Amino acid sequence: MIRFLQKDNRLVKSIFIVIIGAAVITMVITLIPGIFQNVSNTADTFATVYPHWYSRFLFVGDTVSMTRVQDIAQQQLQRQRLPDFYLQLMVPRVGQQLVLQRVLLFEAARLGISASEADVSDFLHKGQYGELLFPGGKFVGLDKYSQFIRGQFGLSTTEFEKELREDITVQRLRAYVTSGVSISDSEVRDYYRNQNIKIKFDYAVISADDLRKQINPTDAELQAFFTKNAARYAHAVPEQRTISYFAFTADQVPGGVPKVSQQEIQQYYTEHVADYQTPEQARSRHILIKFPGGAAKTDAEAKAKAESILKQLQGGADFATLAKKYSEDPGSAAQGGELGFAKHGAMVPEFDKAIFTQPIGALAIIKTQYGYHIVQVEERQTAHTQPLNEVLPTIQVSLIRDKESKAEAAYAQSLADEAAKSGLAKTAATHKLTLVTTPPVGVQGIVAGLPDSAELLGKAFIVKQDAAPAFAPTGEGYAIFQVTGIVPAHAPNFADFKSTIATDYAQERLPQLLQEKTKELADKAHAENDLNKAAKEVGATVKTSDLVGMTGQVPDLGQIATVAPDLMNLNVGQISGPIDAQRTGVVAKIVDKQVPSDAEIAKNFDQTRDQILDQRREDVFSVFVNAADNRYKKAHLISINPNAMKSMSLGQ
Repeated sequence: MIRFLQKDNRLVKSIFIVIIGAAVITMVITLIPGIFQNVSNTADTFATVYPHWYSRFLFVGDTVSMTRVQDIAQQQLQRQRLPDFYLQLMVPRVGQQLVLQRVLLFEAARLGISASEADVSDFLHKGQYGELLFPGGKFVGLDKYSQFIRGQFGLSTTEFEKELREDITVQRLRAYVTSGVSISDSEVRDYYRNQNIKIKFDYAVISADDLRKQINPTDAELQAFFTKNAARYAHAVPEQRTISYFAFTADQVPGGVPKVSQQEIQQYYTEHVADYQTPEQARSRHILIKFPGGAAKTDAEAKAKAESILKQLQGGADFATLAKKYSEDPGSAAQGGELGFAKHGAMVPEFDKAIFTQPIGALAIIKTQYGYHIVQVEERQTAHTQPLNEVLPTIQVSLIRDKESKAEAAYAQSLADEAAKSGLAKTAATHKLTLVTTPPVGVQGIVAGLPDSAELLGKAFIVKQDAAPAFAPTGEGYAIFQVTGIVPAHAPNFADFKSTIATDYAQERLPQLLQEKTKELADKAHAENDLNKAAKEVGATVKTSDLVGMTGQVPDLGQIATVAPDLMNLNVGQISGPIDAQRTGVVAKIVDKQVPSDAEIAKNFDQTRDQILDQRREDVFSVFVNAADNRYKKAHLISINPNAMKSMSLGQ
């Protein structure tokens, strides 16, 4: 080989240089995956996804911006009506979803799958926004279109259409990947039959609570249990600390109630004017008749019921009364159907359109993915900014509280500094405050003399004994404190801890005893072929279920599918084996079994087939997505900006 290379063969040498160079580059990427990471990461970059290994050298990849991640997370937060603190949890999840979308778009491109401008136009005409954007087949106009997209998604029309084209591409990729999914007719029939079998059964119940009463260990057994579990109880008595403190309330802060100037109020209003902007919103109420998932068996039945309720309302019936009686929306029925104010875009499109176009006070039926809604708009507000005179009292209170809070904290700091020099006792006496020393108290305990001692105890269990005085809020002011003694966590005395040991002993013995008793019950029932007689012999209670399906809930047993799916395979007269229902042990005997008829199976055949196919396609596509995601990660084609992740973890 060396002689071969030594010959004046420039072509061969060039080939080897290329091969060696490629190998070195591959090693660099593989062994130092973050080498190019920071090049494409700007402050607004959440992540960059590359289509090929060499794209990292060329810095050619798709960037997921932090701004877009936060915008989508904020929209989801509003649509789901979640509190603001959920945003920190939602942002990384949305970021990962957008990264995965870039991966799927690259995979679609690799397979030659794409969407065109014509596809986007077709969706806008015929998709879920068709009636809003093309009422009666006529375009609402660029201004209204732009306003709708901006209000609904926070995007320009160009950005929206780009994302829509990408969504269509991903859906086509899904259709391509799952095109081979199929199911036989016999599988459909078997699935429907198994899912819709209904059974009724007698069942004998042994309660864990009843068995607990039978567990009466002797002192010797408890002592042996205590000794055996010495490691478990080594720190059973938690650490306690003695704390010396003095406290002051807000009215003891020097200077009295702070004043707020008109200039401060105006400055606060100017700086926070965005907080006083009220978007366009509508207040409405509704009565929901669900389909599917409600009492109605068919769409027509649900619609007819909604129309019947509408006629009652038009005849003068009270809306709130009918909502409480008929509405299948558990979130609003008890409030008479009241939904409160909702911003544009917060509701599903059909409902959103109704509450922002329907005349105030008018009644109408609309259909959404949830069913039929009888909707009444009670009030609408246009977007506006609240003037200063409306929010003046709120601002005054906020500024006064802020000043009071700062004054209290400053006073607490000055007292802590003084106590560090002169000691707690002298400082307390100088300011006519009372020094208190607590008995030993745990971190979850209570300091009797304080309104709220949680923060004080939290800090007290961090600082060292005799450390410099610290301070903590108490709910009505602050306490300045020192830790003056520590009782380490330790094992309890047997006599003092006997009741807890007895509880632990019973808790450990109970599952085994329940299992033994349930098996005894099952064995007797099978041997005698008499569940009632066996139950009487072991002291179990016999009950009878309703006619239930696989998803049915049975008292003292739970959901059939989760706890005892094998019951569906038994025939009338057969007795089950022991069933562990956690807090109970159960043995059942089938007394009735109803299997769907061939006619019923045929009637629901298409719907069942579609349901199974949808689930199988979802499973197949999930496997494809996970494989693609893992492949891109393994090849280091996904670069997450560590600064973005850090800022998210800090909640910034």
